[in-house]
Amino acid sequence: MKKHPLGQNPDFRKLFQQLNGQYSGKKPEDGQGEKDGTPEPERFDSNGNPVKKKKKRRRFARGGKVAAAAVILILLGTNSYYILDEENYAVVSTLGSAQAVSQAGLHFKIPFIQNVRRVSKGIKGMPIGYDPETGTSDESESIMITKDFNFVNTDFYLEYMVNDPVKYLYASSEPVATLKMLAQSYIRDTVGTHNVDDVITTGKSEIQSEIKEKLTNRMMEEDIGLAVVNITIQDAFPPTTEVLNAFKNVENAKQGKETAINNANKDRNEKIPQAEAQCDQIIKDAEAEREARINEAQGQVSRFEQMYAEYTKYPLITRQRMFYETMEEVLPHMKLYIVDESGTQKLLPLDRFAEAMEQQAASGQPSGEITIEEAQE
Repeated sequence: MKKHPLGQNPDFRKLFQQLNGQYSGKKPEDGQGEKDGTPEPERFDSNGNPVKKKKKRRRFARGGKVAAAAVILILLGTNSYYILDEENYAVVSTLGSAQAVSQAGLHFKIPFIQNVRRVSKGIKGMPIGYDPETGTSDESESIMITKDFNFVNTDFYLEYMVNDPVKYLYASSEPVATLKMLAQSYIRDTVGTHNVDDVITTGKSEIQSEIKEKLTNRMMEEDIGLAVVNITIQDAFPPTTEVLNAFKNVENAKQGKETAINNANKDRNEKIPQAEAQCDQIIKDAEAEREARINEAQGQVSRFEQMYAEYTKYPLITRQRMFYETMEEVLPHMKLYIVDESGTQKLLPLDRFAEAMEQQAASGQPSGEITIEEAQE
């Protein structure tokens, strides 16, 4: 079968396919007409009205919006809170208004509106007159003149801390530099009111106290959020070696003097309490002896008065009783010797008489006469 010459024409074939698809009810693929370069045929509904074409949203546009929303949510979440530890303050600024937060923990803020800056609570140090890394002196800061017109090389170390973080950030552009400048001023002013001997040897503590008091009062007036904790003299020495050796000798002599004074005070503190204790003991012994003698005298007076009252009633019996009581006290401590006409001495054992009488009384036997022979036995 022979082909028609029009069927071999490409334009005719494309038009035939479009007409065939329109009348057969098949819809061309989306974008097919645009890809082929030919416009799509117009469509009509059952009433003969033209049907508008629906534009489909592309998938990549929908996915981009979802990704953008997710990024925005992540940024909002990460900027809506902050965590504060115990060692820092937090200064929260809201549209130019700042507020300090010192309580540690989790805190929330308004994203992109509130800004948070952290300030350390710890004590910081500042060397004045030397470089802490190399240990070399900075003569522009350390060389000073004293009251007696001597030069001295003095190094200081200043310790400070932040007591108001809001004023520390916004009351001054360089609060630490301001503090150092004021410290240098008061250091020179105070050293200039003392002799070189005080600066190098004995007056260091007084100078430190004066500088700290002046600098503290000035920082309260400036009110820039910093407070002075302490200031110490690290080292103080004359510019020349000869003068330095002389001051060291003076310092050694003063230390020897203080050592001797301390030893003397120690000896005095040990001996004075001992002497006071001995004095108190002597006084107490004397008072006790006085009380004993007074009591004994009062007892003797009482016994004498009682004895005299009995003597007035029965003189003879009282005299005999007194004689016997006296003999009882005297005879046991005496040894009696009897000498006869021939000169022979005989010992009278009175102590044995007393022991025999005590034994006789203890045995319950009736008291009687004891001969010399019995006593000797």
